Amino acid sequence: MTKLAMITGGTTGIGLATAKSLGALGYSIILNGIDKEQGAAAEKELKDLGVTVDLYYFNVMEEEAVLAGFEEIKAKYDHLDVLVNCAGGLGGRSRFEEMETKFYRDVLALNLDSVFFVTRSAIPMLKKGEDASIINFASNAGWNAGGPGAGMYGTSKGAVVTLTRAMAKDLAEYGIRVNGVSPGTIDTDFHKQIKETNIDVFNSWKNNILLKRLGQPEEVASVIDFLVGPKASFLTGEIIQVNGGQDLI
Repeated sequence: MTKLAMITGGTTGIGLATAKSLGALGYSIILNGIDKEQGAAAEKELKDLGVTVDLYYFNVMEEEAVLAGFEEIKAKYDHLDVLVNCAGGLGGRSRFEEMETKFYRDVLALNLDSVFFVTRSAIPMLKKGEDASIINFASNAGWNAGGPGAGMYGTSKGAVVTLTRAMAKDLAEYGIRVNGVSPGTIDTDFHKQIKETNIDVFNSWKNNILLKRLGQPEEVASVIDFLVGPKASFLTGEIIQVNGGQDLI
């Protein structure tokens, strides 16, 4: 049976690094994104590496879009071995006093609703998979509540931590393991704006990391490789910090 891994938000950054890494392990990749230019570039890059990839564009924040997207996926595939809920993001910054309700709900939708909508639709396929596994993305902000204006991001990622543990309890009877990764400051387009507009501030972030450097997307992907593999077969409900000791300073 073909090993299948689905990665949301997989057309760039850590998601794309994970697609490459799992592809190198023999997985065929079901890739999700919303930016068609990024998607086309990611698809070409993966195919050039010899990875089998199938790309689906739908917004994981929107329930109906996820349901429709999975109708297409289920029409083609009968199982799923790995689901990586990578889609998410800061969603902007706002202090609570000035925060609009739409902003509040949008950040929750981006980081929490997306995990719920996608996982709910994927469970019937995962039940048919082999040693099936789900990986959710938390963040340092899920523990430290985020920096100025990023309180809702931290709140949403803290919720992902609890959701991961709840899913692990709920799906254990089917042999589906659910774990999470919690990246620290990783050098991706997530930080593109500050890197381009204030490189000194960007470089100063290294001082808040015990190892005095930013992480690379591949370093997060390698942890995901471990979590979905046989060497982690007795791990479920765990969140692995991938932050170079950032949470120790």
